[in-house]
Amino acid sequence: MDRTAEMIAFVRAVETGGFSAAARDLGLTPSALSKLVGRLEDRLGVRLLHRTTRRLQLTAEGETFFNRARPILTALDEAEAEVAAAGAQPRGLLRINCGSAFGRHQLTPAIPRFLERYPETELDLTIDDLAPVPTDERYDLTIRIGALDESSAVARRICNLERVICAAPAYLERHGIPRTPDDLQRHNCLWITSLPALRRWPFDTDDGIRVVHISGNIVANNAETVLQLAVAGVGITRLTDVIVGDALRRGALVPVLTEWHHVEPVPLYATYPSGRHLAPKVRAMMDFLVEQFGHTPWRKMR
Repeated sequence: MDRTAEMIAFVRAVETGGFSAAARDLGLTPSALSKLVGRLEDRLGVRLLHRTTRRLQLTAEGETFFNRARPILTALDEAEAEVAAAGAQPRGLLRINCGSAFGRHQLTPAIPRFLERYPETELDLTIDDLAPVPTDERYDLTIRIGALDESSAVARRICNLERVICAAPAYLERHGIPRTPDDLQRHNCLWITSLPALRRWPFDTDDGIRVVHISGNIVANNAETVLQLAVAGVGITRLTDVIVGDALRRGALVPVLTEWHHVEPVPLYATYPSGRHLAPKVRAMMDFLVEQFGHTPWRKMR
């Protein structure tokens, strides 16, 4: 008994509006397709369709079964396509949207290694701090720092980042080194205007986590500009280690308040639209990102 064939015949008949059209799509005769639907009805013990000379009409039971059967067949098609694609060679154009900080400091330098490994792929990179909506069809893959606020995307965690409070040695020489969270009230602090939550810096105290609202005379709308301002000695900032790692290694920035700072993991995700089949080129890039950055190489080099 081929229950799948019966289900396919029934669903296709409903979708096309008749046995003849469904039979053509499936490469069957109308009578063979009708027998499959009839066999399904006999097995279920209910009538699923009202048959007239003009069109098919779902019964109440038929509507219930159709609404359950259709996504099952869609999932089956996707499962078969995903398994078949798993062994396929990644090829074609891969469109990626990535935030500026990770894109410039980590992703871009790693791209030659990806292209060398997968020479049949082409990349179209958009480096932009404005994240696209989940339904945006322009991108195959989106890379973002921080918690996800959408449900219509499939996400894979690449790694966890950490934020670091730091400043340039020249700034600290002029203004002094903050020893306690309260000292920040006397300092010029830098933050990203598009992320107002980053103006609240958390610290560990004997009474639990304490949040300090920092202030300063200059802000910017992206992490790259804030980084440059900090390196130039304008003030103290709190950015992820993937952004400030190189500046810390060079001594252009130095950490402060490390014994007070409450460090929380900041996830780095790669996402793709949930309605899409995971193509080999997308899977290859996601695996590559985890391989290259899952062990947070910038942190080990500090």
